[in-house]
Amino acid sequence: MLRVVLVDDHRMIRAGVRSELAADLQVVGEAADVPTAIAAVHELRPDVVLLDVHLPGGQGGGGAEVLRDCADLLGDVRFLALSVSDASEDVVSVIRAGARGYVTKAIAGNDLSDAIRRVAGGDAVFSPRLAGFVLDAFGTGATDVAVTDDELDRLSAREQEVMRLIARGYTYREVAGELFISIKTVETHVSAVLRKLQLSSRHELTRWAAVRKLL
Repeated sequence: MLRVVLVDDHRMIRAGVRSELAADLQVVGEAADVPTAIAAVHELRPDVVLLDVHLPGGQGGGGAEVLRDCADLLGDVRFLALSVSDASEDVVSVIRAGARGYVTKAIAGNDLSDAIRRVAGGDAVFSPRLAGFVLDAFGTGATDVAVTDDELDRLSAREQEVMRLIARGYTYREVAGELFISIKTVETHVSAVLRKLQLSSRHELTRWAAVRKLL
């Protein structure tokens, strides 16, 4: 089981998330403010830290401050922001500090579990519409890369639809709902897209699509 630390200043939120994750992920610790979060991450060395953006304590930097003070662990510990906020400044601040993804608290429990597993595996994960904030902030859209017919011709029309949604940060379940297909069919299309484009992860797919201005 993947080991997870929950960081949120609301006890009821932590209890609810712990209950949602209990079936297939191991919650090994919790923290409610910046100092205890930093201490817990260094002591427990989890696979993934589920990190709220707005936290009390410390120097007032919230989740971004936790990330900066845990920079020595970023190669081994992955951080996924979980917040009620969908403000661009909040998203960009924690991604700049080292988080691998950002999802809002409107996410369903099984999708949150999936997001944690994907972040642990090295993917970048975002709730729909939030990925654009990151792409804009890091300037990937400014790169002038022409899309050759050959590149897109490798993908069927349906694979191109799936590719764009996945690259924007949609979960498999959200893609399935958007395109009225099964989750299994989405998984098949994603595997085909990655294989045809010779990419190894959703994170690489997002960058591939961004620099070609396909989002």
